[in-house]
Amino acid sequence: MAQERADAARNRAKILAAAAEIVATSGMKGLAMADVAAASGVGIGTLYRRFGDRSGLAYALIDEKEREFQQAFLTGPPPLGPGAPEIERVRAFLYALTDRTFAQLDLLLMAETAGEFARFGGAYEAYHQHLVVLIARIRPEADAGFLADALLAPIAANLIVHRGRAAPAVKAGLDALLTGLG
Repeated sequence: MAQERADAARNRAKILAAAAEIVATSGMKGLAMADVAAASGVGIGTLYRRFGDRSGLAYALIDEKEREFQQAFLTGPPPLGPGAPEIERVRAFLYALTDRTFAQLDLLLMAETAGEFARFGGAYEAYHQHLVVLIARIRPEADAGFLADALLAPIAANLIVHRGRAAPAVKAGLDALLTGLG
């Protein structure tokens, strides 16, 4: 993989910061390529060459936060990262995933509904596998794959929007589900 030029890396960071600010204040509907170019101080051509279109830019925003999140649960400090009892790690993971989902709700809603199986891509598989490992240690006799899916289901962006639930309500529901696990 070729190393990114320093000026390209700076432009990428400025573009993503500007786009994140626009999404935070105006939602996904407010994410216009011309506005991002103006806010970041880069040319519109640079923006299109780098990200292709609005959805490419949205996926780049998701990817940046996704990398940070995965790093946290794989190698970060406990209880989210290794070193805490498994049930505490599951709870910390689900809470952090809930927070992560609400932080990028518009973007994740767009990404998760882009196609029939869009929600079940690489990130979902990483979450699922992480939970399967932890659940298998807590309840070796259980169907860890099924339980992982059951715990991840309430954190789907489209379900959160459809039900109109707030983060505390989602976390309370997850706690209720976890009482049967631990």
